[in-house]
Amino acid sequence: MSSTKETPVPGNFLRHVIENDLAQGTYQSRHWGGSPGDGAHHAAGAPDPARIRTRFPPEPNGYLHIGHAKSIWLNFSLAREYGGVCHLRFDDTNPEKEDQEYVDSIREAIRWLGYDHHLADDPARPGIRQPHEYFASDYFDFMHRAAVYLIEAGLAYVDEQTPDEMRINRGDFNTPGKNSPWRERSPAQNLARFAEMRAGQHPDGSMVLRAKIDMASPNINMRDPAIYRIRHAAHHNTGDKWCIYPMYTFAHPIEDALEQITHSICTLEFEDQRPFYDWLLARLTEGGLLKAPPPRQYEFARLNVSHVITSKRKLRQLVEEGHVSGWDDPRMPTLAGLRRRGYTPESLKLFAERSGVTKSGGWTDYAALDAALRETLDPVAPRAMAVLEPLRLVIENWEEVFGSAAHQQACQAPVHPHLPALGQRSFTLGKEIWIERSDFEETPPKGFFRLFPGNKVRLKYGYVIECTGAEKDATGQITRVRARLLPGTQSGTPGADSVKVKGVITWVNTADALPAQVRLYDRLFTEEQPDAGGRDFLTALNPQSLRVARAWVEPTLAKAQAEDRYQFERHGFFVADRREHTVSGRNLVFNRITGLRDSWGK
Repeated sequence: MSSTKETPVPGNFLRHVIENDLAQGTYQSRHWGGSPGDGAHHAAGAPDPARIRTRFPPEPNGYLHIGHAKSIWLNFSLAREYGGVCHLRFDDTNPEKEDQEYVDSIREAIRWLGYDHHLADDPARPGIRQPHEYFASDYFDFMHRAAVYLIEAGLAYVDEQTPDEMRINRGDFNTPGKNSPWRERSPAQNLARFAEMRAGQHPDGSMVLRAKIDMASPNINMRDPAIYRIRHAAHHNTGDKWCIYPMYTFAHPIEDALEQITHSICTLEFEDQRPFYDWLLARLTEGGLLKAPPPRQYEFARLNVSHVITSKRKLRQLVEEGHVSGWDDPRMPTLAGLRRRGYTPESLKLFAERSGVTKSGGWTDYAALDAALRETLDPVAPRAMAVLEPLRLVIENWEEVFGSAAHQQACQAPVHPHLPALGQRSFTLGKEIWIERSDFEETPPKGFFRLFPGNKVRLKYGYVIECTGAEKDATGQITRVRARLLPGTQSGTPGADSVKVKGVITWVNTADALPAQVRLYDRLFTEEQPDAGGRDFLTALNPQSLRVARAWVEPTLAKAQAEDRYQFERHGFFVADRREHTVSGRNLVFNRITGLRDSWGK
């Protein structure tokens, strides 16, 4: 959420770092503008006056999820707050798992959240690059040249051990690693071997290029990490130009440096990689390939949400095995799924901000996300009535009161109870209406104030009625409720308070109600940490995560457009499905976003 004077921006260690760098002029010598690196797609232009540069660097191997929402919020909002720029960068160094579909889905998710990374006037152009949008593959030529430099400087070598041999010789936290038998090759020998790798003369997995650092380092990530591997695979951006690809840990710092990122913000699992990040940038700066000062990496605790899986591999498994309908299934924690479920960008930003920016990890209850949703949606969501488990009610004295069984009594209700400027919504009350099945009990339990024989309730925005009985079928199932209307008690009239009742129920008129499919979504997993301890997360799938109701809704929803959100009175917040809801075909499909209060514990 944007901050105001009434809502000050909460401080965190990253803001303190940025403010300190700005005060000391750490990056004052930077003159941004032009092409960030060899092969970059941006034309040279006037220097960019941005004070800082951050980046959001997803790998296009799946759809973004709720954890990414926090990184997006953090990187883009910090850049915006301090007069800087945030780059959207696709870390596409793994051609076997990446696809243009994921590139386009990431673009769409970021636009939806309200961060446009300085898009052109026509942002809805899939496959078209935008200002401040980059790809790791833009820099493959430079990365290759950097690798050659490291070999020439005696700082990298080609290792021909098998993957198992490398793993064993790497050691562990208690055992130092062992030098590879190929470690002492001369630079000339390594250059020749690397050229063979580049030329496609060796199969996948037969050799890798490793940085030469220290096999006895207490940080295992510094024990001669691999920086290039052989992959005979076509790349979504570069085609068949390459058969060797840089490792992420090698590519990432180079990308940051070429784009002149000032603050490279990532999650805590990359903290152990920071020494290599700094080592590589220092070596390439010494060799004249990069300019000082280099970017700095800072880590914060990732967002862990209960009852959620964020592993892309496991999310892909859910999709491919048919446990969900797709990446945008409303039960999925992907941003596409959350959007289709009906969550708002404002609620995700508020949730991310409230989760805090710290160095310590922990878990955030899913209920906090729903609370943020209610807080942002309740003040603006139009109201409507819907009956999700319909039971017919007949008003027996309708003709006596109104003179005709066909008479339809006009009723009105506010579009929003606290926003009178939105006006009124209109519908009718007739002889037969739909009520919720749970609003009638033949033998009521203690504290039940709704319909039962002899009891009076108010039809919301309508009249007070008195229940006279019910009808059953051969199985004993209630099929119809009977009642009498009390004249002179219509809401909004002087007699509305003449009869005191304890119960108020919602309803829709059978004469003008619209049929709708209402999808009642719940949490996808029953366990707070579905994959804790290495267990099979599929065993924690919630069999009640989706129930479909054939409902009736008030006629004002005939104009509901896809992604319009409403509060269905008494039931919670709902959204018109962005994929399947259509007004023209009268195919009304609503997804429950969340209830009016958290009821998961119950």
